[in-house]
Amino acid sequence: MRPPDQPQPPAAEARRFRKIGERERMRGSFIRVVTGTFVGPDGYTFERDMVRHVGAVCIVPLEDDGDTVRCVRQYRAPLETAIIEVPAGKLDIDGEDLVEAARRELAEEVGAAAAQLTELGAFYNSPGFTDERTTCFLAEGLSEVGTSLQGIEELHMTVEPIRLSDLHALVARGRLVDGKTIIALALAAETLRARGGALGEPAGD
Repeated sequence: MRPPDQPQPPAAEARRFRKIGERERMRGSFIRVVTGTFVGPDGYTFERDMVRHVGAVCIVPLEDDGDTVRCVRQYRAPLETAIIEVPAGKLDIDGEDLVEAARRELAEEVGAAAAQLTELGAFYNSPGFTDERTTCFLAEGLSEVGTSLQGIEELHMTVEPIRLSDLHALVARGRLVDGKTIIALALAAETLRARGGALGEPAGD
């Protein structure tokens, strides 16, 4: 995102960029690395390496107190450490129903089903190099269904509750460092405030 004092380019100017080709460099289990060729507004041809992703969902499992969120602590190989995250996962197939994907990940990772799922919004994780798009959901009315952990990282994952009302402090202290988690929790907190529910108390109807 550009700083506020730098105006965005006119939309018409942005539309003058066009892609003229794309070649695949590597195909993994759920990503593809490609090199795209583009032409800019001045006719300059350039290439960019990009990661194509099937998309993902993340879920904020809210307990009945209206403040506690059931998060997980999971090892992330690129960071060589475990971090706190909301439950999340990639779509099994391109175009998979987002609500069904959210329900699956909620059950698999924290062993819960939700009486109500509310879509909070979506974002591109890192548009400088990937088209990965994550859709966030708020899960309420939780009931226990048992986990179905997938992969070695999830087998060693632990459930770690946090409080929405502690969000800013957790980020400031470096306890929350995962982008999707911070975004999803902020969206959930704002949704609860808009309903008139105070964090730390049941949000009510």
